[in-house]
Amino acid sequence: MSGKLYIYNSLTRTKQLFEPLNPPFVGMYVCGPTVYNEVHLGNLRTFISFDLIYRWLIASGYKVRYVRNITDVGHLENDADQGEDKISKRARLEQLEPMEIVQKYTNSFHQVLDIFNCLPPSIEPTATGHIVEQIEMTKTILSKGLAYEVNGSVYFDVKKYAEKHAYGILSGRNIDELISGTRDLDGQEEKRSPLDFALWKKANPEHIMRWPSPWGEGFPGWHLECSVMSSKYLGTKFDIHGGGMDLKFPHHECEIAQNCAASGDEEPVRYWIHGNMLTLNGKKMSKSEGNFILPRDLLHGTPPLVDKPYSAMAIRFFMLQAHYGSTLDISMEALSASEKAYRRVVQAMKELNNQKPGNTSTWDVKVWNLACEAAMNDDFNSPVLIAHLFEAVRIINGCKDGSQQLDEPSLNFLKKQMYLYVYDVLGLKPEDETSGKMNQLEGVIKLLLDIRKSARDRKDWATSDLIRDELLKAGIIIKDGKEGTTWEIN
Repeated sequence: MSGKLYIYNSLTRTKQLFEPLNPPFVGMYVCGPTVYNEVHLGNLRTFISFDLIYRWLIASGYKVRYVRNITDVGHLENDADQGEDKISKRARLEQLEPMEIVQKYTNSFHQVLDIFNCLPPSIEPTATGHIVEQIEMTKTILSKGLAYEVNGSVYFDVKKYAEKHAYGILSGRNIDELISGTRDLDGQEEKRSPLDFALWKKANPEHIMRWPSPWGEGFPGWHLECSVMSSKYLGTKFDIHGGGMDLKFPHHECEIAQNCAASGDEEPVRYWIHGNMLTLNGKKMSKSEGNFILPRDLLHGTPPLVDKPYSAMAIRFFMLQAHYGSTLDISMEALSASEKAYRRVVQAMKELNNQKPGNTSTWDVKVWNLACEAAMNDDFNSPVLIAHLFEAVRIINGCKDGSQQLDEPSLNFLKKQMYLYVYDVLGLKPEDETSGKMNQLEGVIKLLLDIRKSARDRKDWATSDLIRDELLKAGIIIKDGKEGTTWEIN
């Protein structure tokens, strides 16, 4: 690849030339999911964004160690170190062991990312697999006088740290304003300051997940695990740390403080990258407001917010049509438009494979390719890249109708580069015959469910039951719920 890569660095709030610590090697850490529930569309957008970044780094010739963790303990219900562990709470609600919950939703997370063609990371460590290292880092921070122990819990001393270091450097928050704007919370008497956060929490008698430590039985703090696992696998100073915009404060701010306190390095990460949020019909997604869609809802066309099934690649294409750093609003109209646009690209790729070379070229493929590279080197600008791909689609269609032509070297180069950008960089897959048949099946089942709903509205239970039973014989299970009828293949 030619040209230099520039990345918007959340730490400096500027676009900077990317200069790895040890080229061609690149270390990248991305905060993974807390596996207590299904991954939602906002999470999915973040992981697709970093999949794009990972793919472009590889295409640019870098040897990337991509570390993405699994949070399977220590993430409490709020950021003030209060409430129940999210995984323990879900285990109690589902009447399962915590590790059953972890396995269930880790499997689901992997399945979803596989459906959306996200490459697996190089290393996927878990918080519970690094308890010893988290205890050791806590000991180190204590020995530096930047943490304190109270009643079996260990807290990071933010005020003490801020005497010599810049707490708030990532989020741009002022520590005095943070303290004055933070009210004292019930149950926070252990902390010297409301800004202090847990490195290690004493386990209450009812707490299920607990480990022995020098301070008694307990569990690690949520922020600590990422500091431990990133530094273990990438070193105390590494190239890229990423995650969703919502993690910038306090999670990533606390990570910087912990890493700096433990290693003494004021800049443990060179480039911080944050993906922006996904909204639904102009509003933030919220389960409590009923304004919430899971990836499987889009894939299955689950009512009432989804009007029909959408393919995983159409959804991925929709997300890549916006820059990772910008807010993206999802609506059925926007998805339908992206679906049509994606099909144009797929059809053009088929046409390209059957294209015959001409005697000359009416279009400069090399200039086009440089524009594609420049787009991705400009902070991974996938929407601009896609615009250039549609320029190529226009040329491909022109070659078909005779208004354009490409000589053999140009045609072969275009085939190679279109394959690179569409499949390797954007991570799109051709919709094969199987997925086409699946779409047809979904259409037939939707028609049958509409007929069944009409029968139920008329209280024609015999027809309703007949459709349900015949679908079951064909291996299709349908489920009636408050929000409508869903189906799955048995």
